Amino acid sequence: MVAPYSAEDAKGLLKSAIRDPDPVGCLENEIMYGTAFDVSDEVMSKDFLVPIGKAKIERAGKHVTLVAFSRAVATALDAAKELSQLGIEAEVINLRTLRPLDFDTILESVKKTNHLVSVEHGWPQSGVGAEIVSRVVEGQGFYFLDAPPVRVTGADVPMPYAKTLEDAALPHPRDVVRVVKKIMNVQ
Repeated sequence: MVAPYSAEDAKGLLKSAIRDPDPVGCLENEIMYGTAFDVSDEVMSKDFLVPIGKAKIERAGKHVTLVAFSRAVATALDAAKELSQLGIEAEVINLRTLRPLDFDTILESVKKTNHLVSVEHGWPQSGVGAEIVSRVVEGQGFYFLDAPPVRVTGADVPMPYAKTLEDAALPHPRDVVRVVKKIMNVQ
């Protein structure tokens, strides 16, 4: 199950999915269709692929790990910019693939930052963030945490149709910043 964020992800993951002998589902967020991304010449190559099951570190950091997929990667990146103004360097991981989940990349980042925040636009119950937090807390990642991991999710309501209500139901960078400041004990 792949969930592209950028044009690079979409092109590389979908080409990999076509070549994969197993069924591959693709979760595309239709709101991302009109978003422009800069791409390198490498991405424009006809041979460009993104491996299924491998996450991408979109932004390196040393204080907190922000894990996201699809449109929530933009939320995490915007929060990371805001946090950098406070002297907090956030590492942003774009999952790209939900199953298989690249847990090794998440774990290595948590070992480095000692803090974990999952960001997703879906509901809190049964979400990808819940799975990530469970794996970290139930496994060896627990011993590297300096604070409990936190999920920043959409509101637990049916997605509203009205733009203003939809905006209120989705997490924003300010929500991620608030949570990071809380777990890092920063005023």
